Amino acid sequence: MKLASSTWGASANTLGSSALALCYSAAEYCAPVWSRSAHTSQVDVQLNSTIHLISGTLRSTPLPWLPVLSNIEPPALRRKAATDKLVEKIVKHDRWPIQPDILSLPLLRLTSKKPLWLDLQPVDIKSRWRHNWKLAQVINSHLVCDPTIQQPGFDPPWQQWSLLNHFRTEQGHCGACRRKWRLTDTDLCPCGETQTMSHIVESPDKTEWRLISGTLCG
Repeated sequence: MKLASSTWGASANTLGSSALALCYSAAEYCAPVWSRSAHTSQVDVQLNSTIHLISGTLRSTPLPWLPVLSNIEPPALRRKAATDKLVEKIVKHDRWPIQPDILSLPLLRLTSKKPLWLDLQPVDIKSRWRHNWKLAQVINSHLVCDPTIQQPGFDPPWQQWSLLNHFRTEQGHCGACRRKWRLTDTDLCPCGETQTMSHIVESPDKTEWRLISGTLCG
């Protein structure tokens, strides 16, 4: 059964729980084994597609926004947390045959390989996430003080949640974006200024707001 489309969808909480149970559980299976592979980006592409559905954002949305709006840790940090948990269990079990490989590190013969024991320093993923968000150069990043918590507006109906996130990320059906997507030849609004998502909010003419709301929710 479909949970979301371009104009309707279940609540963000429902979509997030479904994504963790159905998508992330499969995508992160045995993650400590393959998390340092050069092909992990292919898994991330599919997870990002899932997060787009949860947040109701458009494909042009900068990637750092996606985990913040879905309230799900970035895939790389989730894999690191799974690896740290596995290493902690290995260290505590003396009889496990793999323990000597972790505590008595073998020589690295091929520089192209990235074995598990190259990065055994545990990481607080919430602190790392906050640090990465501060370094992320995305528009309107100042709107989020703590990326690890649910952002305001998570509970309303999906249409309102999606529209809110279009304005947060500056990626929506405005003149500037539509011109960038080659859907129109001009990025000007009726007042003569460039029509961005921020301009629609700040414009004294509420006609623009009604038009954009009708486009996304009507």
